[in-house]
Amino acid sequence: FFFKGIILEYVQGDKPKTRSIDLLDLRPDTDVIALVEEIQKAEPLVTTSCKEHVIHVVQRLQEKLGEKEDHKFHLFKVLRAHILPLTNVAFNKSGSCFITGSYDRTCKVWDTMSGEELHVLEGHRNVVYAIAFNNPYGDKIATGSFDKTCKLWSTETGKCYHTFRGHSAEIVCLSFNPQSTLVATGSMDGTAKLWDIEKGEEMVTLSGHSGEIVALSFNTTGDRIITGSFDHTVAVWDVGTGRMLHTLVGHRGEISSAQFNWDCSLIVSGSMDRTAMLWNAVTGTQIATLTGHSDEILDVCFDYVGQRIATASADGSARVYNAETKQCIAKLEGHGGEISKICFSPKGNRILTASSDKTARLWDAATGHCLQILEGHAEEIFSCAFNYKGDIIITGSKDNTCRIW
Repeated sequence: FFFKGIILEYVQGDKPKTRSIDLLDLRPDTDVIALVEEIQKAEPLVTTSCKEHVIHVVQRLQEKLGEKEDHKFHLFKVLRAHILPLTNVAFNKSGSCFITGSYDRTCKVWDTMSGEELHVLEGHRNVVYAIAFNNPYGDKIATGSFDKTCKLWSTETGKCYHTFRGHSAEIVCLSFNPQSTLVATGSMDGTAKLWDIEKGEEMVTLSGHSGEIVALSFNTTGDRIITGSFDHTVAVWDVGTGRMLHTLVGHRGEISSAQFNWDCSLIVSGSMDRTAMLWNAVTGTQIATLTGHSDEILDVCFDYVGQRIATASADGSARVYNAETKQCIAKLEGHGGEISKICFSPKGNRILTASSDKTARLWDAATGHCLQILEGHAEEIFSCAFNYKGDIIITGSKDNTCRIW
């Protein structure tokens, strides 16, 4: 993994379980064998039989850390993707293909290198708004539509496996769990639902919000999911039972986005009240309020290790905060319009922002310096993504095109 940590998967009494091990002090010059021996002392799961494999994984991680990064992105392709504006773009894990959702009621699957359209996923009767691959596998795609349904598709053939019906209003967000056994949908009807991918059935409805659900996110182990709502709260749910564990109360405006950090200990939420808040994911208590923006916060995210938090605002700026000290460590200023999307590169040293000023920008996460302006779109950009390696970027715009950089 890029983010400095490994996840151990094991079985206990027939149940698959996961444990995450942080490797935050891994450096390009660390003695990996000594480090793994330290881990082995503290972690009974790392047995002698799997020690070699762990060493190999950590060495690969170390190589990644050592790679120099002065990468400049160049426009590679412009795809006239849809006859109506795009709503979203997403890569599969390797970045070999990506998907675009659109107001034209379709989702399209594209080959990144050739720019070739591989499949048109047709069948929705309204805007296809939320889209996702079941990464890291990438063999399935989920689409959520204003027609109140979610569809599950084969990446390989473009065939529809299931249509999930049950919401009474538009589906505006969705996510696969990390194990790729469930897909979660969030709707304007104020509920979220978890659907079984194999059986094509609804598993559970998450009811409790008094307003529309516009954000949802699983934690890395897949046993918790959070939903963010127009009712100003974020709810934490137990995935197995569908029980609400915590309501995170404190925001004074609609929630725009919410996310767990990598080790599942923290939650960050962004709100129309111009603040982001940091919460203890286990107890549901508020840890800090991140202030400084002069307008609505439209997107928030952690880097992969959970050491930094980035916020994007309608005030045209983005900010980076240290998750431990809660201090603002960088202000990303230069966009001429609101920033609707923000994400860290997989290594966490770069930040990508998408703005209504028709540009996307690449920033140094530590200093806040603008490294590059990706320009050429004719309308606002409202979606952007890195591939897993961090060497390809895709931007989706209201101009009906997406660009590969």
